Amino acid sequence: MNKIIYYYQTFTGLTPILNDTKTTHIYISSLHFGTKNDDTPYIHLNNYPPDDLKFNDLWKECQEADNKGVTLMFMLGGAGGAYGNLFSNYNIYYPMLKKTIEKYSFIKGIDLDIEENVDINNVKKLINNLDNNFGKDFIITMAPIGSSLITDSPGLGNFVYKDLFNSSEGKRINWFNGQFYLTYDDDIFEKAVNNGYPPEKIVFGMISSQFTSSNFNDALQNILNIKKKHDNFGGVFVWEYCNAPPKGILDPSEWSKDIYNVFKKID
Repeated sequence: MNKIIYYYQTFTGLTPILNDTKTTHIYISSLHFGTKNDDTPYIHLNNYPPDDLKFNDLWKECQEADNKGVTLMFMLGGAGGAYGNLFSNYNIYYPMLKKTIEKYSFIKGIDLDIEENVDINNVKKLINNLDNNFGKDFIITMAPIGSSLITDSPGLGNFVYKDLFNSSEGKRINWFNGQFYLTYDDDIFEKAVNNGYPPEKIVFGMISSQFTSSNFNDALQNILNIKKKHDNFGGVFVWEYCNAPPKGILDPSEWSKDIYNVFKKID
């Protein structure tokens, strides 16, 4: 199945896509760790505890999305960090992460978006712990920049994704949400495939600021080209929901409908 994924960090409300959803996955973004002024450790969703009252509507909408068949996942990390704190105090922070995932029964997986230097062995440990605690049906994805998939140079985490992919832990990664933000065309996707990543393991990620109503059709054509060549390719994501082209905040659901229609042209 070609996935249609929104990353969702600016919580503007999911009503537009829940009314007639073509969405397959929503990534609630993003979790990170730190310490308060009194050195008490915390886990935050953006800048607040996940159980803060400000998120009540978010969790209600997530439950509704789950009821409609959308897969809900957490994103851990991103530009805000997380992994330095996690791995420096793993025995403190990992149990907090585990408890948070367990609290929200509609969460079916996690995206490990590593954008800070880490030890690849710590990444493997994290994957193993998630697998042991949540089972084989729990989805584990990663979000490397596109160049980390088309070449074997170190990514933002300062490790080589191919080394991880070829390890036993790499077999547990369900797919890669490739950040193909600088160059969004079918040729760049093909380079990742030629570098040894199966097309079904690659989700072709775009950033919303790159596209407007005038050039979004170019992106759709490139997605169609990939679909024609690799029918089973991983799918498409957008960062982020509220600004998704072509209409942005006016109607972010239009993005998922347009992507769905591209997929149906071949199906």
